[in-house]
Amino acid sequence: MIDFLQQYNPVTQAFLATLFTWGLTGAGAALVFFKKEMPPKMLDSMLGFAAGVMIAASFWSLLAPGIEMAEQMGQTPWLTAVIGFMSGGIFMRLTDKFLPHLHPGLDTSQSEGIKTSWQRSTLLVLAITLHNVPEGLAVGVAFGAVAAGLPSATIGGAIALAIGIGIQNFPEGAAVSMPLRREGMSQKKSFLMGQASGIVEPIAGVLGALFVLSTQSILPYALCFAAGAMIFVVVEELIPESQRIQKNIDIVTMATMSGFSVMMMLDVALG
Repeated sequence: MIDFLQQYNPVTQAFLATLFTWGLTGAGAALVFFKKEMPPKMLDSMLGFAAGVMIAASFWSLLAPGIEMAEQMGQTPWLTAVIGFMSGGIFMRLTDKFLPHLHPGLDTSQSEGIKTSWQRSTLLVLAITLHNVPEGLAVGVAFGAVAAGLPSATIGGAIALAIGIGIQNFPEGAAVSMPLRREGMSQKKSFLMGQASGIVEPIAGVLGALFVLSTQSILPYALCFAAGAMIFVVVEELIPESQRIQKNIDIVTMATMSGFSVMMMLDVALG
Protein backbone atom coordinates (compact mmCIF):
# COMPACT_ATOMS: atom_id res chain seq x y z
CA MET A 1 0.00 0.00 0.00
CA ILE A 2 2.87 2.34 0.82
CA ASP A 3 4.45 1.82 -2.60
CA PHE A 4 1.08 2.37 -4.28
CA LEU A 5 0.41 5.69 -2.53
CA GLN A 6 3.95 7.03 -2.90
CA GLN A 7 3.49 7.44 -6.66
CA TYR A 8 0.89 10.17 -6.05
CA ASN A 9 1.14 13.70 -4.66
CA PRO A 10 -0.01 14.33 -1.05
CA VAL A 11 -3.40 15.75 -2.04
CA THR A 12 -4.21 12.68 -4.14
CA GLN A 13 -2.92 10.45 -1.35
CA ALA A 14 -5.26 12.17 1.11
CA PHE A 15 -8.16 11.83 -1.34
CA LEU A 16 -7.58 8.10 -1.89
CA ALA A 17 -7.14 7.46 1.83
CA THR A 18 -10.38 9.26 2.73
CA LEU A 19 -12.23 7.44 -0.04
CA PHE A 20 -11.21 4.30 1.85
CA THR A 21 -12.51 5.69 5.16
CA TRP A 22 -15.76 6.75 3.48
CA GLY A 23 -16.06 3.27 1.98
CA LEU A 24 -15.96 1.68 5.42
CA THR A 25 -18.70 4.07 6.57
CA GLY A 26 -20.73 2.71 3.67
CA ALA A 27 -19.86 -0.87 4.64
CA GLY A 28 -21.21 -0.25 8.13
CA ALA A 29 -24.36 1.33 6.73
CA ALA A 30 -24.81 -1.71 4.44
CA LEU A 31 -25.60 -3.89 7.47
CA VAL A 32 -29.23 -2.83 6.98
CA PHE A 33 -29.40 -5.20 4.01
CA PHE A 34 -28.78 -8.13 6.36
CA LYS A 35 -30.64 -7.23 9.55
CA LYS A 36 -33.16 -4.66 10.71
CA GLU A 37 -31.49 -3.79 14.00
CA MET A 38 -28.32 -4.49 15.95
CA PRO A 39 -28.25 -5.64 19.59
CA PRO A 40 -27.59 -2.56 21.77
CA LYS A 41 -24.64 -4.27 23.48
CA MET A 42 -22.94 -4.87 20.12
CA LEU A 43 -23.54 -1.33 18.86
CA ASP A 44 -22.33 0.17 22.15
CA SER A 45 -19.21 -1.98 22.01
CA MET A 46 -18.51 -0.88 18.43
CA LEU A 47 -18.88 2.76 19.41
CA GLY A 48 -16.58 2.18 22.39
CA PHE A 49 -14.03 0.55 20.08
CA ALA A 50 -14.28 3.58 17.77
CA ALA A 51 -13.62 5.87 20.74
CA GLY A 52 -10.48 3.93 21.64
CA VAL A 53 -9.19 4.15 18.07
CA MET A 54 -9.73 7.92 17.99
CA ILE A 55 -8.02 8.48 21.36
CA ALA A 56 -4.95 6.53 20.26
CA ALA A 57 -4.89 8.19 16.83
CA SER A 58 -5.08 11.62 18.46
CA PHE A 59 -1.85 11.01 20.34
CA TRP A 60 0.22 8.59 18.28
CA SER A 61 -0.63 9.97 14.82
CA LEU A 62 -1.28 13.65 15.54
CA LEU A 63 -0.17 15.13 18.88
CA ALA A 64 3.17 13.35 19.23
CA PRO A 65 4.30 14.10 15.64
CA GLY A 66 3.00 17.67 16.00
CA ILE A 67 5.06 18.26 19.16
CA GLU A 68 8.17 16.74 17.57
CA MET A 69 7.65 18.81 14.42
CA ALA A 70 7.25 22.01 16.48
CA GLU A 71 10.59 21.34 18.14
CA GLN A 72 12.26 20.70 14.77
CA MET A 73 10.90 24.01 13.49
CA GLY A 74 12.23 25.95 16.48
CA GLN A 75 8.82 26.56 18.05
CA THR A 76 7.97 26.13 21.73
CA PRO A 77 6.56 22.56 21.61
CA TRP A 78 4.25 22.68 24.63
CA LEU A 79 2.77 26.03 23.57
CA THR A 80 2.17 24.88 20.00
CA ALA A 81 0.50 21.73 21.29
CA VAL A 82 -1.79 23.58 23.70
CA ILE A 83 -2.81 26.25 21.18
CA GLY A 84 -3.48 23.74 18.42
CA PHE A 85 -5.23 21.19 20.64
CA MET A 86 -7.53 23.70 22.36
CA SER A 87 -8.32 25.43 19.06
CA GLY A 88 -9.53 22.10 17.68
CA GLY A 89 -11.78 21.56 20.69
CA ILE A 90 -13.17 25.11 20.56
CA PHE A 91 -13.86 24.78 16.83
CA MET A 92 -15.84 21.57 17.41
CA ARG A 93 -17.70 23.11 20.37
CA LEU A 94 -18.86 26.00 18.20
CA THR A 95 -19.84 23.64 15.40
CA ASP A 96 -21.70 21.44 17.88
CA LYS A 97 -23.50 24.46 19.30
CA PHE A 98 -24.79 25.82 16.01
CA LEU A 99 -25.11 22.85 13.61
CA PRO A 100 -28.50 21.13 14.01
CA HIS A 101 -28.00 17.40 14.76
CA LEU A 102 -29.47 14.49 16.70
CA HIS A 103 -27.53 11.70 18.38
CA PRO A 104 -28.70 8.10 17.77
CA GLY A 105 -31.17 6.78 20.33
CA LEU A 106 -32.60 10.19 21.26
CA ASP A 107 -35.98 11.73 20.54
CA THR A 108 -36.21 14.51 17.95
CA SER A 109 -37.04 16.97 20.74
CA GLN A 110 -33.52 16.37 22.11
CA SER A 111 -31.76 17.59 18.97
CA GLU A 112 -28.86 19.99 19.47
CA GLY A 113 -27.74 23.12 17.67
CA ILE A 114 -30.00 25.74 16.13
CA LYS A 115 -33.61 24.57 16.20
CA THR A 116 -34.99 23.60 12.78
CA SER A 117 -37.87 21.67 11.25
CA TRP A 118 -35.50 19.26 9.52
CA GLN A 119 -36.45 15.59 9.46
CA ARG A 120 -35.08 13.17 12.06
CA SER A 121 -33.11 11.30 9.39
CA THR A 122 -31.32 14.49 8.33
CA LEU A 123 -30.44 15.33 11.93
CA LEU A 124 -29.05 11.83 12.54
CA VAL A 125 -26.84 12.05 9.45
CA LEU A 126 -25.56 15.47 10.53
CA ALA A 127 -24.60 14.09 13.96
CA ILE A 128 -22.28 11.48 12.41
CA THR A 129 -21.10 13.97 9.79
CA LEU A 130 -19.95 16.13 12.70
CA HIS A 131 -17.72 13.21 13.77
CA ASN A 132 -16.29 12.78 10.29
CA VAL A 133 -15.10 16.35 9.66
CA PRO A 134 -12.12 16.17 12.08
CA GLU A 135 -11.37 12.61 10.97
CA GLY A 136 -11.09 13.56 7.29
CA LEU A 137 -9.13 16.68 8.25
CA ALA A 138 -6.72 14.60 10.33
CA VAL A 139 -5.97 12.24 7.43
CA GLY A 140 -5.46 15.15 5.02
CA VAL A 141 -3.13 16.96 7.41
CA ALA A 142 -1.16 13.74 8.04
CA PHE A 143 -0.51 13.16 4.33
CA GLY A 144 0.22 16.85 3.77
CA ALA A 145 2.76 16.74 6.60
CA VAL A 146 4.72 13.98 4.85
CA ALA A 147 5.52 16.42 2.03
CA ALA A 148 7.32 18.68 4.51
CA GLY A 149 10.12 16.12 4.67
CA LEU A 150 10.39 16.18 8.46
CA PRO A 151 11.35 12.90 10.22
CA SER A 152 8.29 13.03 12.47
CA ALA A 153 5.88 12.73 9.52
CA THR A 154 5.94 9.40 7.65
CA ILE A 155 3.79 7.89 4.92
CA GLY A 156 3.42 4.78 7.09
CA GLY A 157 2.05 6.84 9.96
CA ALA A 158 -0.45 8.58 7.67
CA ILE A 159 -1.60 5.22 6.30
CA ALA A 160 -1.96 3.84 9.84
CA LEU A 161 -4.16 6.81 10.72
CA ALA A 162 -6.35 6.26 7.65
CA ILE A 163 -6.73 2.56 8.45
CA GLY A 164 -7.62 3.27 12.07
CA ILE A 165 -10.20 5.90 11.17
CA GLY A 166 -11.63 3.60 8.51
CA ILE A 167 -12.07 0.82 11.09
CA GLN A 168 -13.91 3.09 13.50
CA ASN A 169 -16.09 4.49 10.70
CA PHE A 170 -17.74 1.09 10.29
CA PRO A 171 -19.87 1.32 13.46
CA GLU A 172 -20.65 4.97 12.76
CA GLY A 173 -22.27 4.03 9.45
CA ALA A 174 -24.34 1.39 11.23
CA ALA A 175 -25.24 3.87 13.98
CA VAL A 176 -27.09 5.96 11.38
CA SER A 177 -28.60 3.33 9.07
CA MET A 178 -29.83 0.88 11.73
CA PRO A 179 -32.06 3.34 13.67
CA LEU A 180 -33.53 4.63 10.39
CA ARG A 181 -34.32 1.09 9.25
CA ARG A 182 -35.84 0.25 12.64
CA GLU A 183 -38.14 3.28 12.30
CA GLY A 184 -39.54 1.97 9.02
CA MET A 185 -37.33 3.55 6.35
CA SER A 186 -36.53 1.29 3.39
CA GLN A 187 -33.25 -0.64 3.29
CA LYS A 188 -31.96 1.33 0.31
CA LYS A 189 -32.76 4.74 1.76
CA SER A 190 -31.37 3.78 5.20
CA PHE A 191 -28.13 2.71 3.54
CA LEU A 192 -27.89 5.87 1.44
CA MET A 193 -28.45 8.08 4.48
CA GLY A 194 -25.89 6.11 6.52
CA GLN A 195 -23.11 6.26 3.96
CA ALA A 196 -23.86 9.94 3.21
CA SER A 197 -22.52 10.84 6.65
CA GLY A 198 -19.04 9.88 5.46
CA ILE A 199 -18.99 11.86 2.21
CA VAL A 200 -17.52 14.85 4.04
CA GLU A 201 -14.28 12.95 4.78
CA PRO A 202 -12.76 13.13 1.24
CA ILE A 203 -13.69 16.82 1.13
CA ALA A 204 -12.11 17.56 4.53
CA GLY A 205 -9.10 15.38 3.66
CA VAL A 206 -8.30 17.24 0.45
CA LEU A 207 -8.81 20.63 2.11
CA GLY A 208 -6.57 19.63 5.02
CA ALA A 209 -3.77 18.49 2.71
CA LEU A 210 -4.02 21.61 0.55
CA PHE A 211 -4.00 23.88 3.58
CA VAL A 212 -0.85 22.51 5.18
CA LEU A 213 0.96 22.31 1.83
CA SER A 214 0.33 26.00 1.24
CA THR A 215 1.39 27.03 4.76
CA GLN A 216 3.89 24.51 6.09
CA SER A 217 4.86 26.68 9.06
CA ILE A 218 1.53 25.88 10.73
CA LEU A 219 1.86 22.10 10.29
CA PRO A 220 2.43 21.40 14.00
CA TYR A 221 -0.60 23.53 14.90
CA ALA A 222 -2.72 21.73 12.28
CA LEU A 223 -1.78 18.29 13.61
CA CYS A 224 -2.58 19.31 17.20
CA PHE A 225 -5.80 21.02 16.02
CA ALA A 226 -6.98 17.76 14.45
CA ALA A 227 -6.13 15.90 17.66
CA GLY A 228 -8.15 18.35 19.76
CA ALA A 229 -11.14 18.09 17.43
CA MET A 230 -11.08 14.29 17.60
CA ILE A 231 -10.80 14.19 21.39
CA PHE A 232 -13.79 16.55 21.62
CA VAL A 233 -15.87 14.11 19.55
CA VAL A 234 -14.79 11.18 21.72
CA VAL A 235 -15.55 12.82 25.07
CA GLU A 236 -18.65 14.77 24.04
CA GLU A 237 -20.33 12.15 21.88
CA LEU A 238 -18.85 8.67 21.39
CA ILE A 239 -18.24 7.70 25.02
CA PRO A 240 -21.59 9.04 26.35
CA GLU A 241 -23.45 7.32 23.48
CA SER A 242 -21.68 4.01 24.06
CA GLN A 243 -22.33 4.05 27.83
CA ARG A 244 -25.95 5.16 27.80
CA ILE A 245 -27.04 1.67 28.96
CA GLN A 246 -25.44 1.21 32.39
CA LYS A 247 -25.21 -2.59 32.28
CA ASN A 248 -22.99 -2.41 29.17
CA ILE A 249 -20.34 -0.12 30.69
CA ASP A 250 -17.82 -2.87 31.53
CA ILE A 251 -17.83 -4.46 28.08
CA VAL A 252 -17.79 -1.02 26.41
CA THR A 253 -14.77 -0.04 28.50
CA MET A 254 -12.88 -3.14 27.35
CA ALA A 255 -13.93 -2.44 23.76
CA THR A 256 -12.53 1.09 24.12
CA MET A 257 -9.23 -0.28 25.40
CA SER A 258 -9.18 -2.79 22.53
CA GLY A 259 -9.69 0.01 20.00
CA PHE A 260 -6.86 2.00 21.57
CA SER A 261 -4.58 -1.05 21.40
CA VAL A 262 -5.36 -1.74 17.75
CA MET A 263 -4.66 1.86 16.71
CA MET A 264 -1.50 2.00 18.81
CA MET A 265 -0.30 -1.22 17.22
CA LEU A 266 -1.00 0.09 13.72
CA ASP A 267 0.79 3.37 14.32
CA VAL A 268 3.85 1.86 15.99
CA ALA A 269 4.11 -0.90 13.38
CA LEU A 270 3.61 1.30 10.30
CA GLY A 271 4.77 4.70 11.57
